[in-house]
Amino acid sequence: MSAGSSTLLSTQKASDSGLQAVLHPLVLLTISDYITRHALREQKGPIVGALIGQQHGREVTIEHAFECATIAVDGKVLLDADWFAQRLEQMKTIHKSPQLDLVGWYTVLPKTGPTPSVLPIHNWILSEHNESALLLAFHSEEALSHSVGSKLPLTIYESNWEAEDTKQEAGEDKEMKDGEAPLQLRFRELPYSVETGEAEMISMDFVARGAGNATVVQPRDSKKSTKTEVDGKGKQPATEASEDAATDEHILTNDEEEMIAALTAKANAIKMLQARINLLTTYLERLPESFRSGEKPMSSDHQTPGDQQTIPSYTILRSIQALSNRLSLLAASDASTGLEQEMLSEANDVHLMELLNDVMQSVTEARGIGKKHGVIESAKNRKNNMENLADRSAYMSGAGDLTI
Repeated sequence: MSAGSSTLLSTQKASDSGLQAVLHPLVLLTISDYITRHALREQKGPIVGALIGQQHGREVTIEHAFECATIAVDGKVLLDADWFAQRLEQMKTIHKSPQLDLVGWYTVLPKTGPTPSVLPIHNWILSEHNESALLLAFHSEEALSHSVGSKLPLTIYESNWEAEDTKQEAGEDKEMKDGEAPLQLRFRELPYSVETGEAEMISMDFVARGAGNATVVQPRDSKKSTKTEVDGKGKQPATEASEDAATDEHILTNDEEEMIAALTAKANAIKMLQARINLLTTYLERLPESFRSGEKPMSSDHQTPGDQQTIPSYTILRSIQALSNRLSLLAASDASTGLEQEMLSEANDVHLMELLNDVMQSVTEARGIGKKHGVIESAKNRKNNMENLADRSAYMSGAGDLTI
């Protein structure tokens, strides 16, 4: 152990455990943003956050991070258990595909190693959530004095229970004790690699271009007020006024910059998608003729005649087939007329709906004509009845009439 190093560091090598950590850039963005806001707002208290990811065998991926609320108990810094449980459950609900879980926590520590102040939080996480939790130590002093090509200002540690070393003074007999030596928690440095997905590459490019950050843009009024020099007659020189007008024309507001950045990110995503589609199209076009026609592959097809053809891969072809079947606008590769049949079926459905609409309109018109015809016929019947009653009353015999 070198001079000035922490007493909590393990004396074993990192390669003994075989554990490998995979770090994603979004974690670094979250941690740096938290530290920046904490420093600018002059907040008190430690910087503590949780790390979530996945563990596959001896490989641990650190994919996302979030801040944690802390409380002070008897001079020790601990996590708020209720708040932490609710926040962790929310993060698990958000990141369901793939399912992420707590893999460790992070804080700001010196380069020399962990200090005893991290033991209460680390022991609580080991006992309550993950018995193999990692500790990510961010070194802020190295972040301020970084150079091009230097390593990231952080170190990842794993927990390791080791027997406590009991050194005997010279000339003294070694005391015999029953039982095993007590175990003490030590931190062993882990090797890590940085892995970036395509979505994270777009986010990193968005941040690298300076869009959506906290850069202060000086308003136009303040820029105009900076040049207040006038001549003896109380007039500003024409050259300075023209420079101000030319400068104001090229100043963009925050909303305009964010819109340009969003459109640029979408354009980059579309270009990347187009490049992937062109790559797949080129791969399929350069397959041997037997693979493109669907016939049984010949033994000579697996040879590489030159740069004009690619080596067929059943794994890649199955992936392309599965992707094509999932798309609703494409027909399956094994059905040559699938797209035409689907279009014909949709056209028939549209025509059938039009015919049904015409039939319903005709039925409605027929019912209207029937109602009008019924009204007219009932009026005629009433009129005939009235005329018959009038004729009968005219020829009705009275008491003084003579009967022949």
